Amino acid sequence: MKTFTLDEAQALLPVLESLLKRAIEAKQAAESLQEELQELSRRIFLSGGMRVNVADVRRRKAALDGLVQRAKDAVSEIDAIGVQVKDLETGLLDFPARLDGEVVLLCWKMGEERITHWHTLEAGFRGRQPIGDRFGRVRPDKPN
Repeated sequence: MKTFTLDEAQALLPVLESLLKRAIEAKQAAESLQEELQELSRRIFLSGGMRVNVADVRRRKAALDGLVQRAKDAVSEIDAIGVQVKDLETGLLDFPARLDGEVVLLCWKMGEERITHWHTLEAGFRGRQPIGDRFGRVRPDKPN
């Protein structure tokens, strides 16, 4: 598992925020398009059938598939960097780091200017703690 220093994680935020925004926007657009297609199916069902522009429906389904893939690709890019996407809805990311020989997670949420919290692997988001001076000593992939 790749680990990050606080400075390394902080330096990645602009790239990660861009990828995260891409994933979130694609996901939201896909959800909206999925709702439109479900509404069309509901109208067809309730009316007992109706004329449908099949070519238009195919285009919409292809667009939906493309949006879903775009979101997946952006999340995969974040994962390939070594950062964990914990919640796409809120834009929550965790960066594995080492603190006193233990792997912990530096925690960042979309909209925050800096990484200001961390938590243990077990504690999760609810166990977030403010970053203290101890993180100045964090080294990637090496116990302290």
